[in-house]
Amino acid sequence: MKTVVAHHLGLKSPNECHVADISSWLHGSFNVCVPITVESWKGKRFLLRFPLPYRVGESFRPGNCDEKVQCEAGAYAWIQNNCPDVPFTRIESLSFIPRCFHLLRQNVLSWLNGFVPSHYAHHKNRCPFFTGSTMKVGYLLTEFIEERRGSMLSNTWKEGQHDPKLRKALFHDFARIFLNIIRIPLPRVGSFVIDLNESLRLTNRPLSIEIQQLEIENIPTEISRDYTYSTSDSYVIDVFGFHDNRFRYQPNTMNKLGDSAYQLSVLTAMRTIFQSIIDRGFCRGPFVFVFPDLHQSNIFVITEWHFTCLVGLEWACTQPIEILGPPSWLSDKGVDQLIPAEYDTIRQEFMEALKIEEQNIESVAPVDLGTSHPRLSHIMERSWEKGASWYSLALSSPSGLLTIFTIHIKPLFCKEFDEEFAMVMPFFFKRTSQAFSEN
Repeated sequence: MKTVVAHHLGLKSPNECHVADISSWLHGSFNVCVPITVESWKGKRFLLRFPLPYRVGESFRPGNCDEKVQCEAGAYAWIQNNCPDVPFTRIESLSFIPRCFHLLRQNVLSWLNGFVPSHYAHHKNRCPFFTGSTMKVGYLLTEFIEERRGSMLSNTWKEGQHDPKLRKALFHDFARIFLNIIRIPLPRVGSFVIDLNESLRLTNRPLSIEIQQLEIENIPTEISRDYTYSTSDSYVIDVFGFHDNRFRYQPNTMNKLGDSAYQLSVLTAMRTIFQSIIDRGFCRGPFVFVFPDLHQSNIFVITEWHFTCLVGLEWACTQPIEILGPPSWLSDKGVDQLIPAEYDTIRQEFMEALKIEEQNIESVAPVDLGTSHPRLSHIMERSWEKGASWYSLALSSPSGLLTIFTIHIKPLFCKEFDEEFAMVMPFFFKRTSQAFSEN
């Protein structure tokens, strides 16, 4: 590990690095992070991050570890290229080529063919002590967030979440980030990667956390790594595909035949109502960059709860704009535990902050997505009124879809006939649904 860090930072010797004792390593849900101190740089610290193979489905789908690292690096590169004011942490895993040459190269290539090289370049072997075969797994080298830059929001969330002043600061910072990012409409749903020519390209499947979790459980998603989507419809169809596969390949999600029938009913109904609940005007875009892993432990704040640094872009990808909404954890509940009235109170508070920030930015530059689309606040309000907010939450939560549909979506269309719903709808899932549920 010392050799790898010295290689990327251009140090004279690996001995300039000190690897923290294993007791100081940081373990997350999907990664292990190793703190490394560079003694010759006044004790500056970095984190060497490795994906945990058993937590990303590497044995079930070989290549998942590398895909995760590549997409996360692509996400960081896109943020740095397009939204430098958003305070995400820096990565060092791909070293920089000389700055003056790189800036010139970026400009020339953008003029010639529209492809802009990222700020990161594939590292050439320039260190005599680096053989190129030291590390056999994917990794990211990132900066270490020291205490002087802030503390994790999760450290003060429990006692501070009901403080109106702290919530106001948090919501306004969130709103500014949302508006900063949606300035740039994107052509399709997918994940960014950096190719061998150091160009940033939107060519990978949208590597979301729900896709990875299903593959961890040996459930095929049937979404190839080179799949991207130019319409919301085509993307949602494939999302339903892996929801179907969860039903098929994980039979322990059902307790009895009646439970099986109801799950098939929900999947059928979700397909049926798609056209009436999602705005057709956004079917072909714009698509926007989202980062669903931005929870309390990935946000660093000062005492007043203003953002100082954000980490965690591992599931960032481009999605339909109607998916955007206030983070569900702002209500301190899971997606399948949300109480509408309680969540709506928090949502309205967030929306007020968003509208104020839209007005502030509009005095400098328009926040509209082109000339034909309304403000983000209008899109989000409309999504809430139509039930699209609940629909998006259900699609993004394989384990919560059943509860979210039953409590929040079905009553929008029919509040009665629960028994009849479960008796009839399964037969419209597919012609072989009876045999399907028995397997």
